[in-house]
Amino acid sequence: MAWEAPPRLVRALGETAPAGDDWLARLPAAAEEAVARRGLTVERVQVPGGRSSLVLLVRLPDGTPAVLKLAPPRARPESERAALAHWAGLGAVQLLDDGARDGALLLERLHPDVSVRSLPEAKALLEAAGTLRRLWVEPPAGHAFETVAERTGRQAAAMRASAGADPEVAPLVESALAAREELLAAPPEERLLHGTFRQSKVLSGERMPWLAVGPDPVVGESAFDLARLVRDRVEDLIAQSAGPATTRRRIKRLAESLEVDQDRLRGWTLFRAVESGVRALRVGRPTDAELLLEFAGWL
Repeated sequence: MAWEAPPRLVRALGETAPAGDDWLARLPAAAEEAVARRGLTVERVQVPGGRSSLVLLVRLPDGTPAVLKLAPPRARPESERAALAHWAGLGAVQLLDDGARDGALLLERLHPDVSVRSLPEAKALLEAAGTLRRLWVEPPAGHAFETVAERTGRQAAAMRASAGADPEVAPLVESALAAREELLAAPPEERLLHGTFRQSKVLSGERMPWLAVGPDPVVGESAFDLARLVRDRVEDLIAQSAGPATTRRRIKRLAESLEVDQDRLRGWTLFRAVESGVRALRVGRPTDAELLLEFAGWL
């Protein structure tokens, strides 16, 4: 099996890999082992693919098309496996095996080049929101998923460090951290969440028109999950003179359609935009950071 990891994956993992990490170097051998273990035939590598995993388009021994996804341990593939097993195909891609814990997931084949993002904006938001609603279920008893409080606690520590090093972002960081503290004081519910939901994470399928892929599951309130969807196509929002008003209308429309409190959705949208913005600065993506922090300033 001769192939190379897509440049997008190599670049993204290079931004986040801890010192001494050799997962990319070991990836070809790991992929060959995972393919052989399951008796798969590889068609091709999905390009450009994702930013945290290698996606291989494969066929099962009986010829059924499928996907084999390999991710480094820090991407929490076993957490993704547990969430997909719990959703059991309702609103999300179907897990096809519960096999070896080798960091590889065997999944049903969707249409990788057709996402909700390909639809007109209003229709895309509607379809994405409908998909997200189906994922918000009670977490399994005794689950080991990370909670929103735990995840945002780690993020908050990194945000404080960034604010200390860059006084220009300090006011936004302080606002975002204050919003987090207020939101965590009285969470209204506990649901299993996708964790990194956006339009490009919803793909066309045969079994259902649209299915979510690539969760980084977390347990907490629905508004946290919906917050990432609010800023979808942020580059288009920034390009509009009416961007702030459009954002406010989007928050209102999404909150009402999914029965989420508008103020809580605005607060989590602020936190997640600032967190993403300062992280982009930290890893050397100033253009992305500028867009995200300008968007956060509207909130």
